[in-house]
Amino acid sequence: MKFNISPEQLKELLAQKKQIRLIDVREEEEWGICHLPEAELFPLSKLHQSQEELMEAEEALVVYCHHGLRSADVCSQLRFLGKENVYNLDGGIDRWAAEVDPSLPSYSEVAKPEN
Repeated sequence: MKFNISPEQLKELLAQKKQIRLIDVREEEEWGICHLPEAELFPLSKLHQSQEELMEAEEALVVYCHHGLRSADVCSQLRFLGKENVYNLDGGIDRWAAEVDPSLPSYSEVAKPEN
C-alpha cells in the first residue's frame, strides 16, 4: 500500500474535495510560522493524547511536518496500530511551499534577524 503522497497529488485531492483530514504534527511554534489551510494541529510531543481520535477518524489522514520525517514516523505508528488510510506528505510543508504554494513563509525567512 502506498505510504507517501506528493504535494501535487494532495493538491489534486483537495481540489476534488476528497474527504481528507490534514494533520500537522509540528510543534506550536512551527505552526505559527506557517500551516496548510484547514489543517489541524496535533503536536508530536502530545500525540499520545490524541492518538485514539486519529485512529477512529473515518476520512483519510494526510500527516505532515516540516520535511516529512516526523510525519512519516507518525504514519508508520498509526499503520502499525491498524489505521490504513493514513498518508505522509512527502517532503512536508517545505516541499508543499516550494512546489504548490510559494506564498507560505519559510522557516529561514522567519529566522532572519531584523536590520
